Amino acid sequence: MLKKLPLIGAMFVALTVVEDGAAAANPQVLIKTSMGEIVVELYPDKAPKSVENFLQYVRDGHYNGTVFHRVIGNFMIQGGGFTPDFYKPGTPDFGQKKTRAPIPLESKNGLRNDAGWLAMARTSAPDSATAQFFINTVDNANLNHPQPDGHGYAVFGKVIKGMEAVNAIKAVKTGRMGPFGDVPAEPVTIESVSVVGGR
Repeated sequence: MLKKLPLIGAMFVALTVVEDGAAAANPQVLIKTSMGEIVVELYPDKAPKSVENFLQYVRDGHYNGTVFHRVIGNFMIQGGGFTPDFYKPGTPDFGQKKTRAPIPLESKNGLRNDAGWLAMARTSAPDSATAQFFINTVDNANLNHPQPDGHGYAVFGKVIKGMEAVNAIKAVKTGRMGPFGDVPAEPVTIESVSVVGGR
């Protein structure tokens, strides 16, 4: 019996390593902002197209130097689509960055628009998400499939570190700028986005 204990112990260690490895396999992304750092874990098993789309924009450097252009404290913070030229009157397309083709909506994946969770922004058309994303600052059950328009919003990641930065961003003063509402009075910049863990 005593001779079997080391083998059992080794099996336990091996299983633990496998389980830890599986848990760490999800991609993790670091979003460096002018108000702090945010680390997000992504869930390709739940939203494969949304995750791969987001990661491709990350690899392309698309998000570097963009801004959070829409902030509603008791709702969400949205960014990833405009450069700081958004704040300069007369800028063509308000400084909106060019994107790839839109992706299919993945809102029926079981993930919820709860506080700290990431989702793809879109227009009123369900399959219209490109690069812009938002972080829910409260539990937004009204954004889960099939609400609010019969389609819902696709959740694909969760903040695992840096909610302090999210909370700081959601508290900034906002106002109207041209056709846009809820715009931060001072730019909140996404300085860089990079993959820091997982696959």
